[in-house]
Order: sequence, then structure tokens, then C-alpha cells
Amino acid sequence: MPTTVSTESLSPGERTEFWHEAVARAFIPLELRLLEREPSPGTLSSDRLGVVQISGVAAGPQVVTRSRRTIEAGGEGWVAFTIQHKGHARISQDGREIICGPGGLALCDSSRPFAKEFPGAFGFTAFRLPRHVLHVSDRDLGAATAAPFASASGSVGLVTTYLRKLASGAAKLDPCTGSRLADTAVDLLALLIQERSGTLDPMAPETAPAMIARIKDYAMCHLGDPSLSPERIATAHHVSVRYLHKLFQGEETTVTRWIQRRRLDMCAHDLSRRAFATPTVSAVARRWGFVSPTHFSRVFRAAYGVTPREWRARAGGDDHPLTPAR
Repeated sequence: MPTTVSTESLSPGERTEFWHEAVARAFIPLELRLLEREPSPGTLSSDRLGVVQISGVAAGPQVVTRSRRTIEAGGEGWVAFTIQHKGHARISQDGREIICGPGGLALCDSSRPFAKEFPGAFGFTAFRLPRHVLHVSDRDLGAATAAPFASASGSVGLVTTYLRKLASGAAKLDPCTGSRLADTAVDLLALLIQERSGTLDPMAPETAPAMIARIKDYAMCHLGDPSLSPERIATAHHVSVRYLHKLFQGEETTVTRWIQRRRLDMCAHDLSRRAFATPTVSAVARRWGFVSPTHFSRVFRAAYGVTPREWRARAGGDDHPLTPAR
């Protein structure tokens, strides 16, 4: 169940101590110094999905330090990925320093000293998880702390999008679903660490769940492109077509069938919508990658038992609904 604390109702003089305790309670022992004479209000919300704790933080200028002294106080078995939403953070660890701006992704390891400086008002979402669940080497993890992740495109962009959606929907998920989605997030984050260190082996069995999630996300983003194919997907993910087909054996389908089913699902959804300017059946089919109206009608009927027009009529999309064929 999500929890939220805020210092807005407190006087500026009371905010410092309360905020320090709230941060330490939500994360790990830390040293915190507020940079304003009269501290701005701060808000901290936390939720948990399986092994992942998701926390949203918004506050005024401050410096957070993880020193040798605070490491001795506990909390050394955790790592935290943060997605910056507002403001900038100067992050340093393991002899490296980066400036993380809005949209940026960064990693810190609680086992070693680090520092984060927020010179202005800021907001970020943190994903904290036990270090051991990543199943990555100390060398790979060390190469990724306070290191830049180019979030504009590629796998980092896909993983960041997944994390944002996970955080925004966390409160609505049942524990079982939330735990499974959190496990996928862990796999994806491990993949990013190995990519960053140059040790990612896409053929290794432990990378399969993350690779499947990444491939499906890619396919959904390109579903409307008729040229989407197993060959194109394999090339985009630097794997062989044979390995791609092997991954989908565990899904009890083929890549081509999975893509077709997702396209049909999106077409069925669009055909069910009531809209003032409803697109034609052919237009809906083209939107989701079907080139031939005849082929679309045939596979749609095979999947749903009615033609696309009958499906639309049954959903009430036509002015004169038809009776679906038996």
C-alpha cells in the first residue's frame, strides 16, 4: 500500500529534522544538508512491488551523502536507479561524476560512498532493489554507477518508459501482478548494467526474460509498420532470427503469430470505439500494419468468429447495427 509524507504543513524550522528522518526511513542511512535558509516543502511517496521499492521525491535544494559512517550504520546491500523528472542532480560515485537532467537515468550502489547534490527544486522517481537480485558481477555494477545512460533512444529509452509506466500504475496492481512486473523490471535493469559494461550476452539463459520484454516493447512501438518482421526485430536487437524464434517457443507461439494477434487486438479495439468520425475498416487495418483488406478480413474472422464489419456492428459502432453471422 503506498504511503506519502509531506513537510508542507510544518513550519520551515521543523522541516529539516522531519525531512531527514523521512528520507532515511524510506531509503537507507544518509547524511542530508538542506541548502535553503527556510527549507521548501518536500513530498515523499513510497510503494512496493515485489522486491522493488518505488519512491517519488520532490523537494528543494539539498545535498545527500552516503559516507563511510552511514555505510557502517546499515543499508549496504541495495542499489537504486533514479529517473530525474525535474531539476538537475550532480551525482558522484567510484571516482565518476555526472549531471543528470530531466529524463536522465542514474544508478548508485549503497555499498560504497556516493553523493547527490540538487542545486534547485527537483523531482525524481527511485527504484530501490536488493543488489543480489540483479545477478551481475561487482565489476559490471561498478562500471555502471554514476555513469551516463543515453535515455533518448535504444534499450535505455525502452527500459525508462517501462519503469515510468510501472511507477504510475503501481497503486492499481494486485500483489501477484505487481511482483511479476517488478521481476521484469529487475531483468531489464540487469540488462542495462551489462550493456553499459560491454558484457551483455543475449544468448545467456538468464537474459531471456529481459530480452523478450524488450522485443515485445519494440514490436508494439512498430506495430503499424507493415515491414515489421522477425528479421528486422532480430537485427534491431543484435540476435539471430533462429535465437528470436527460440525465445518465443517459451511463449507457446511464433514471432509472426504474436505480432498478428497484437495487430488484431488493436484493430478490434479501434473498431469497438464509438466516435463521431469513425474510420473505415480498411483505414483501421492499415493503421495497424495490414496491407491487404481481404487478408485482414480473413484472419480477423478466424480470430473472432465474425467479420470486422460485424464486429463493429455488434459493438454498436454503426448507425444500423447488423446481426453477427452464426
